[in-house]
Amino acid sequence: MEKNPTKLDYHEDMWRLQSTAILLSHLKGDDGRHVLILDRTIFHPQGGGQPADTGFVCIEGLDNKFLVHDVRSKDGIVFHYGFFENLGGDFEPTPETGKEVSLFVDEPRRKRNSRLHSAGHLLDICLSRIGLGHLEPGKAYHFPDGPWVEYKGVISQNEMQNKQKELELEANALISVGGKVYADILPYDEAAKLCSGCLPDYVPKESTPRILRIGDNPGCPCGGTHVADISDIIQIKVSQIRSKKGLTKVFYNVES
Repeated sequence: MEKNPTKLDYHEDMWRLQSTAILLSHLKGDDGRHVLILDRTIFHPQGGGQPADTGFVCIEGLDNKFLVHDVRSKDGIVFHYGFFENLGGDFEPTPETGKEVSLFVDEPRRKRNSRLHSAGHLLDICLSRIGLGHLEPGKAYHFPDGPWVEYKGVISQNEMQNKQKELELEANALISVGGKVYADILPYDEAAKLCSGCLPDYVPKESTPRILRIGDNPGCPCGGTHVADISDIIQIKVSQIRSKKGLTKVFYNVES
C-alpha cells in the first residue's frame, strides 16, 4: 500500500469539479467493487459529517468509465470505490498504474453537500448572535436525509421555542447580505488568531490546519467543502431544537 498521503486538491479549490491525477493502484474488494488510489483527488471522502462526492473517472487507454459511488479516507490515503461502466461477460479491466486519469465530480451533489455543510457552520455563528454563545459546537451531520448540528450545553423548553425562529431569522438575514467564504491552510499561530485566539485541543500545535472563514466572522478548523459566498446557501429552515442530557441539537435544512 502506498505510504504517501493523497494530495487533497479540493482543500485548495473547493469549487473545482474536473481535474487530472495519476493512477497509483487498482484493487478489487470482496464485495465486488473496484477501488482506485490516485496521487491526488478533487473527490471529497465521507467524513466530518459530510457525505462523499460521487462522479466518474476516465483512465487513459480504457474505454470504460469508472463510476465513483463512494470515497473514503484511511491513514491519509483516499480510496475511490465503484464500478466500471458497460462491462460484458467475464471481462475485467486491468488499468495500468502510472497512467493519467481524468476526474469528474457530480456538480449537483457537491453543491448540495456544500450548502448543507456551510449552513451548519453558519448556525454556529448565529447561536452567539442570538445569545446562546455558551453552547459549544460538537458533532454535526450534514447529510440530506436530516442534517443537524449538536452542541455541548442545554437550554430550557421556553428558550427552545423562542430561539428556534430567532435562529432561523438571524441565519437568513446573514444569507441575504452575503459574504465571501474562505478555506486556507495556515501555520498554527496564524490559524489560532483567526479562530478567536485559540484552536481546539485536537489540532496538533506543530500542524498547519485548514481554517474556514465565513464572511468577517471568526474561523474554525474544517476539512470539508463549502459554498463560495454565504448567499449561495439560499435559505435555512430550522425545523426543531432539542435539549437533553447535557446536549442541544439543532435540526435544519436548506431550501431553494
